[in-house]
Amino acid sequence: MTGKNQTIVLEFLLLGLPIKSELRDQFYALFLLMYVTTILGNLLIIVLIRLDSRLHTPMYLFLSNLSFSDLCFSSVTMPNLLQNMQSQVPSIPYAGCLTQMYVFLFFGDLESFLLVAMAYDRYMAICFPLHYTTIMSPKLCLSLVVPCWVLTAAHAMLHTLLMAKLSFCADNIIPHFFCDVSTVLKLACSDTRVNELVIFIMGGLILVIPFLLIVMSYARIVSSILRVPSARGIRKAFSTCGSHLSMVSLFYGTVISLCLCPSANNSAVKETVMAVMYTVVTPMLNPFIYSLRNRDMKGALGRVFCGKKIPFSV
Repeated sequence: MTGKNQTIVLEFLLLGLPIKSELRDQFYALFLLMYVTTILGNLLIIVLIRLDSRLHTPMYLFLSNLSFSDLCFSSVTMPNLLQNMQSQVPSIPYAGCLTQMYVFLFFGDLESFLLVAMAYDRYMAICFPLHYTTIMSPKLCLSLVVPCWVLTAAHAMLHTLLMAKLSFCADNIIPHFFCDVSTVLKLACSDTRVNELVIFIMGGLILVIPFLLIVMSYARIVSSILRVPSARGIRKAFSTCGSHLSMVSLFYGTVISLCLCPSANNSAVKETVMAVMYTVVTPMLNPFIYSLRNRDMKGALGRVFCGKKIPFSV
């Protein structure tokens, strides 16, 4: 389709990762292993929480949603990346690119909101232990989870619709391994000021505000812990907060720097490497950091798959 010496783009070419050809097979095996680990780890968490009634608590409700989000978040990009690493012409249709963009934004934003819900849950559990069961009722948990799904769906749709209104002409090479919003935006041959403004504003609402809420929650938790005379309780609480904060820093640190820093300061290689951190590494590590180190999850693993009656620890 042509018009006034311009060719309408029907597909994009993904340059993928900056890997030397002689190392491509090794990296393919590595990413395949990481993806399989991500799928199995997060599926295991979901199955354990589903089958073990002792894990039907607010904390594990949020964890099951987070595991599902991580599983889908990684599946948006990894299968396409693995396929393109073996392809001579790594292309993606225009419609497929927009679809990938929507699903990527949806589950990326969902993880951001779920991390806030988890931080609130831990704040209530540590700072108000006597009232925790009453406060974190099933109704409140539902009212925390459902808006996460609704708001993320609306936000992802907003960016996708704005992107669909843009025109793409001759340049269709994406220096990335998936259809990232900011990267695709640079290829547009129409005015992108509205898109850039929405990215900046919504980046603050979807990423910065949740991150600040998490920091505030853990600051209150630390303040409450320091007033407790029990050294064992302090070590246990700090250990839990440290695991959460390490993953929060990994996820938010890369995403916020990419979304809020001017694009001129981020090379294509830097953006790609940082994207690998939050699309591949973080979803793979979350099951181990959040759950599999947990004695409750180990107990559930024994009860569900081995039939062992392992005492449940609060």
